[in-house]
Amino acid sequence: MYLIDTSVLIDFLKGRETKQSKKLEYIIMNKIPFGISAFSYQELLQGAKDESEYKKLKCYLSTQKIYYPTHKRFNDASKLFFSCRKKGITIRGTIDALIAVTAINEELIFLNSDRDFEKIAKVADLKVG
Repeated sequence: MYLIDTSVLIDFLKGRETKQSKKLEYIIMNKIPFGISAFSYQELLQGAKDESEYKKLKCYLSTQKIYYPTHKRFNDASKLFFSCRKKGITIRGTIDALIAVTAINEELIFLNSDRDFEKIAKVADLKVG
């Protein structure tokens, strides 16, 4: 099962052919289970260009599995952030740590197009795909 990052979904929905958007297409065509984080849900909706696109996105996203942060995940994310910093790795955003922890705790492969997650994978058991 996969956790799909916002950037991959944006590329896929806008028809941009990238390595990751092609992988998402493969996942969808082969009915491989996937989900998104609550943060991706919000990021996608707030990026809508108009009311019509907002409604279409909301309808599409309502059909997706959504992973929500829990109290434990906030603790785990702060520990991940701290562990990365100790090893000289800077995570640019708190949300990235929460998303990474979601993938780790749910044992999901994280499909993304952000090199920061490759760095996180060196410190934590983050499977990137």
